[in-house]
Amino acid sequence: MKVILVNGSPKEKGCTYTALCEAEKSLKANGIETEIFWLGKDALAGCIGCGACSKMGKCFRGDCVNDFVEKAKDADGFIFGSPVHYAAASGALTSFMDRAFFSGKKYLLGKPAAAVVSCRRGGASAAFDQINKYFTISCMPIVSSQYWNQVHGSTPEDVLKDEEGLQTMRTLGNNMAWLLKCIEAGKAAGVDFPALEAPIKTSFIR
Repeated sequence: MKVILVNGSPKEKGCTYTALCEAEKSLKANGIETEIFWLGKDALAGCIGCGACSKMGKCFRGDCVNDFVEKAKDADGFIFGSPVHYAAASGALTSFMDRAFFSGKKYLLGKPAAAVVSCRRGGASAAFDQINKYFTISCMPIVSSQYWNQVHGSTPEDVLKDEEGLQTMRTLGNNMAWLLKCIEAGKAAGVDFPALEAPIKTSFIR
């Protein structure tokens, strides 16, 4: 089993990375393979709703979104991490998730996911809520922890002093590993993911 931890911060090894690493420790201790996927510093364009991905099987922009979707095919779970910018997820992660979930939703469907946010002081719960909405629209079980998945600090050194935040990350990793093992046991017992009905779209126009 494998979990991909997405680092949506422009800082490769900043506060968000520090939080993800703490969750990663618990995953590895439970025998789960991990990979931290950094979005990098290059600008990420948002989704323009062109529909090219439905024809090509991938987004027409040749960047890290397609790399992630390819990796997602073989992954079993995901943790998406972001710094808090103006009480929201980073612009890069927002653009990334818009396109990744639009073009690669079938590879995410039914797989557990979690959000992790890092902030200096405030705005964490709003950013946390924003990221979780991607999962609830994609039939993805949301993995919880003992508190909202957030850490506080202006630097990685600060985050390492946030004992409650770090414990929350470790609990998150343990809970993710537990759920993945439960899903694996269910599949072995013949319990499959529910078959989905054909989508019904209503515009609410009378």
